[in-house]
Order: sequence, then structure tokens, then C-alpha cells
Amino acid sequence: MTNQAFILLCIVVFGVVGTCHGGSLRKGYYKDTCPDAEEIIKKATEKHVANDPTLPARFLRMHFHDCFVRGCDGSVLLNSTTNNTAEKDAIPNLTLAGFDVIDDLKAEVEKKCPNVVSCADVLALAARDAVSFKFQTPLWEVLTGRRDGRISRISEALANIPSPLSNFTALVRSFTSKGLNVHDLVVLSGGHTIGVGHCNTFSNRLYNFTGRSNQDPSLNPTYASFLKTQCENLSDNTTFVPMDPGSALTFDNNYYVTVKQNKGLFQSDAALLANKGSRKIVDELLDSKKFFTEFAQAMKRMGAIGVVTGNEGEIRKKCFVVN
Repeated sequence: MTNQAFILLCIVVFGVVGTCHGGSLRKGYYKDTCPDAEEIIKKATEKHVANDPTLPARFLRMHFHDCFVRGCDGSVLLNSTTNNTAEKDAIPNLTLAGFDVIDDLKAEVEKKCPNVVSCADVLALAARDAVSFKFQTPLWEVLTGRRDGRISRISEALANIPSPLSNFTALVRSFTSKGLNVHDLVVLSGGHTIGVGHCNTFSNRLYNFTGRSNQDPSLNPTYASFLKTQCENLSDNTTFVPMDPGSALTFDNNYYVTVKQNKGLFQSDAALLANKGSRKIVDELLDSKKFFTEFAQAMKRMGAIGVVTGNEGEIRKKCFVVN
């Protein structure tokens, strides 16, 4: 498909061009310029994950936060400068972790192929390889060819990253603006099967849901009582709990079982039950095989959001600073 045809398709399907730029990505983009790139990243990622089982959740979240701001261009990796506060320092990104590992993966590739592989591709591949580590087979295909963006603004992170406090309408609006749909929203929410949530992202559901010192009636009361033993007040921003109780390090479809039991940790998790169409998708994803198939397809779509390709952007030498 030519770039012109792809852009026309984006206009027909989404009504926009800016959110749908996956046309220049392809399988094995580096096969001529750095044939070992993907294997180098995979081996280095697996070495780190073997020592730190929290990395799959961290990289998956980092990749998501990157793609939802300016597209999947590695802008979340850039440090703030004297004249600019970057995405990394926005409130939703303050709990991101693993930047040092991404820098290490990039350094490994640079040793073999200087100035060839983008940080955006390193992050996309690392997210896939980290989550896939326990399965010893890739869980989704990562097309490559992204280039790195040169701009990273705190205001854009605040405006574009979906909040854990979002209701269904806000979530749909956010995903639609990126060329994704309700099905993608429900499937990608399944990423919450691994990782943790900090108390301040959900404690309003325990103590002050409508501003009247009350509890969210949609939250399972037994689970709410447990959460109150972990998060004792609204001001706690350091304590964290698993997003998928009992399964925080296991990538599976148990998240949807949890959601159906009204034990979704965030308001944005509970929101998936607020709409008839999204409830139906939640039910479908209780089938493990279906979840893995759909998650792979949704990640491929997410990984193509607003990518910088061709002669745009740059290939950063170090992921935390523009060239």
C-alpha cells in the first residue's frame, strides 16, 4: 500500500490523518542496516526481566504512555531541560520506571549499529519482549521503522494520557482521538493484568467518591475493605497494590474476571461495565485464547499511532536527549 493510499484509508476510516500513520512501518525494517537489532534488544531485555519481574508491566505502560502523546515517537524518554519540562515529569508519568534499562538496551544496539535503531523502536520491542519473556514466544508482532521525535511537553502528557479516574465517555473520547475504538479500549485495558496502582489513583473510590466522604457503590465491598487496609487515607501517594489481585506478575486474562467481580482497581476499569457494548467485549475476553489474539492485534494498532517515519524526526544517539 502506498503512503497516499494509506492516508486516504485513514481519512475514510477515522476522519483524521494525524492519528493514523502506521503505513511506513514494516516487519524486519532493520534487516539490511542492522540485522541483529531485534535479537540484541530481545536478549538484553530478557536478561533484565530475569532479574526484575516488574519490568514487563513497566515497559508496557511506558509504551502506552509514549504512544498516546505525539504518537509512538519515544518522546516519553526525553529528559526535561532548562527551557522545557518534558512528558517524563508530568504527574501521570512520575510513577513510570525502567528508563535506565531502555538506555541500556539502546547502548547495546549502538555498539553494533551506531545511529541506526530508534529509541521509539527500542521501547516498542522491549515492551513486547518483556511481556513475552515467560512465554518464550513473541505475544505480538512489532513492526519497526519509527523515528524519534524531538519534542516532549509536560502539557501534552497531561492532556492526552487517559486518567484512571476517567468515566466511559472520557475513555472513548481519548481512544477515538488516537484512531482506536471501544474494542481496542477494552482489550488494551487488559494490560492491567500486570503491574500495580498507587493509592492516590483510586483512593477517592474508598473515601470520597462524590465529594461526600463516601465509597464508590460499584466497587466490591469486600475488596474495598481490603484496599482500605492498604491505603489508609486520601493523601497516601507512596503505597501501591496489585491491579490484578493475586496475579500482578502473570500476564493473562484474569483482569476481566476481576472486572466482572467489580474488583477493577480504577474508575477506568469499572467504566468498562458501564456500557452494554463494552460489557459484551469484557465477556468475550474471558476466553483466554480470544484475549491473547485480540491483545496482539490491538498492540499492533496502538504501536502505529502517529509514528514519525521517513525523513522526519531523528535517530537519537541517547534516548534521554535529542541529538
